[in-house]
Amino acid sequence: MDIFLQQIINGLVLGSMYALIALGYTMVYGIIQLINFAHGEVLMIGALTSWAIIGMMKTGMPGLPGWMILLLALVIACIVCAALNFTIEKLAYRSLRNSPRLAPLITAIGMSILLQTIAQIIFEPTFKSYPNLIGSDPINIGGAVITMTQIFILGITAVCLAILSYVVGKTNLGRAMRATAENPRVAALMGVKPDTVISATFIIGAILAAIAGVMWATNYGTVHHSMGFLPGLKAFTAAVLGGIGNLAGAVVGGIFLGLVESIGAGYLGTLTGGVLGSHYVDILAFTVLIIVLTLRPSGLLGERVADRA
Repeated sequence: MDIFLQQIINGLVLGSMYALIALGYTMVYGIIQLINFAHGEVLMIGALTSWAIIGMMKTGMPGLPGWMILLLALVIACIVCAALNFTIEKLAYRSLRNSPRLAPLITAIGMSILLQTIAQIIFEPTFKSYPNLIGSDPINIGGAVITMTQIFILGITAVCLAILSYVVGKTNLGRAMRATAENPRVAALMGVKPDTVISATFIIGAILAAIAGVMWATNYGTVHHSMGFLPGLKAFTAAVLGGIGNLAGAVVGGIFLGLVESIGAGYLGTLTGGVLGSHYVDILAFTVLIIVLTLRPSGLLGERVADRA
C-alpha cells in the first residue's frame, strides 16, 4: 500500500506538469485549430532561462534566500517565454491562418527545430545541473514520501489552474477567447479583436509552459537543449486523451497520463522482474493513447470546439 501511495504521489506530480503544458496546446488549438509543436521548446527556453538567471543571482546576490531566487527566475522565464511565443505567433503563424492545415503544421515543426538549434548556440549542447532551491527533505505521508519540491509543484499547479479558470470563465478576455474560438469573423463584428485574443492565448500558453519548465527542471535537477521534446509530446498526448480543445480535458488527460506512467512503470517492472521499468514507460503513454482513441476518438471529455464553415 505504501508503494502504491508513493506511485500516486509521483503520478500526480508528473501529471500536473503535463497538464500545464497540455493547456497551452489545447488553448491554441481551440482558438485557431493549430497544433503548436514548438510548445515543448518554449518549455525548454523557460527552463534554460531560469537556470541562467539563477546562476547569475547566486553569484551576484549570494545573500538572497533560495525561494526568492527561484521566484525571480520563474518570473523572468515567464516574461521571456511570453515574448518568444508572441513573436512566433506574429511572424510564423499569423500569415498562415487561412492556409491549408499542413502548412502551419510544418512551420511549427520547423520552429521547434530552430529553437533547439538557437538554444544549442546560446547555452551549449550539454546537460546542466539545476540547483534545488526549495529543499528536498522528505515528508512522510501514510508511509509514502513527498518532498517540498513536489509540494511546490502541486501547489503552483493548483494556483495556475485556478487563475486560468477565472480568466477564461469570468473575464472579458475569457469571453473574447470563447467567442473567437466559436467564430472569429462573427466575434470581430461584435467588437472582439481576434488578433489580440490569439496573441493573448499564445502568451498565456507560454507562461504556463515556462512554469512547467521550471518545475520540471527543479524536479529532475537537469536542463538541456532537447529537454522539451518528450514532455511536449507527452503533453500533446494528454491533450488528445482529454479531448483537444477542451481545457478541463487537458487537465484530466495530463493527470491521467501521469498516473498511468507512474503506476504502470512500477507494475511493469514487477511483472517483468525488473527487465522492463521506468526506461520503457513511454510505451505505456502511447499505448493508452491508442486504446482511448480507438474506443473514444474525441478523447475522454470530448471536444468543445465548434466546426467552422
